[in-house]
Amino acid sequence: MAHERQFPEPAATWDQRFSQPGYVFGTEPNAFLANQRALFEPGKRVLAVADGEGRNSVWLARQGLAVDAFDISPVGVAKARELARQGGVAVNYQVSDCDGWNWEPQTYDYVVAIFIQFADPAMRERLFANMARALKPGGYLVLQGYTPKQLDYNTGGPGILEHLYTPELLRAAFADLEMVELREYEAQLNEGSRHIGPSALIGLVARRR
Repeated sequence: MAHERQFPEPAATWDQRFSQPGYVFGTEPNAFLANQRALFEPGKRVLAVADGEGRNSVWLARQGLAVDAFDISPVGVAKARELARQGGVAVNYQVSDCDGWNWEPQTYDYVVAIFIQFADPAMRERLFANMARALKPGGYLVLQGYTPKQLDYNTGGPGILEHLYTPELLRAAFADLEMVELREYEAQLNEGSRHIGPSALIGLVARRR
């Protein structure tokens, strides 16, 4: 999901955005996620957080994983189900917000969170804790977000400083996990109509001990 200024009715807002023809963020996976292909072992379980229209969950299913995915938008989830059908893969999709999801501890071999920067600092603290807790021992978290420099580019993201990520913020939030990769970088994104152009990014891969 892409995330802009705070809105009072997030489900309705995303329903409206996802009601547009085509796929707002395209149908190909996020580039940082796709670069982690070697990390994913077929048959293992993965959760795709705030998965939008399904581009990342469908890609994960194509890697042979057992995929659970949720999003707050019923319209987005319906489009994700259609994308999975077209791709000939099975994904367990649910409509849920991040606080309403049933966060069972030590359930997943992987948790994937791509541009989930709708979360304000209080929600982010709850969400990050839940994602780490949901990992099995030895499980991996894969996360992509924007850094504060993204405010200069304005090519995607929430446009709200406190919603953006720094290396220090992520190290503190996931201090109990082993940092495998934490990379702050700039790249040209071409992921649909809302993540396009030069972008200030951060990518995290971390392992639960």
